[in-house]
Amino acid sequence: MNQYLPGGVDHPSWRTVLGTFVGYGAILLVMTVLLFAVPYLVFTAI
Repeated sequence: MNQYLPGGVDHPSWRTVLGTFVGYGAILLVMTVLLFAVPYLVFTAI
């Protein structure tokens, strides 16, 4: 399968792809907590 990957798996472009997915995942996790968990905790504390 490595014959189809450009430059091999250790090429900097694959590290960029991995970093992009990790960054978007972290942003989505933070936004989910801020938009759903925080209001839920605020309204259940009343």
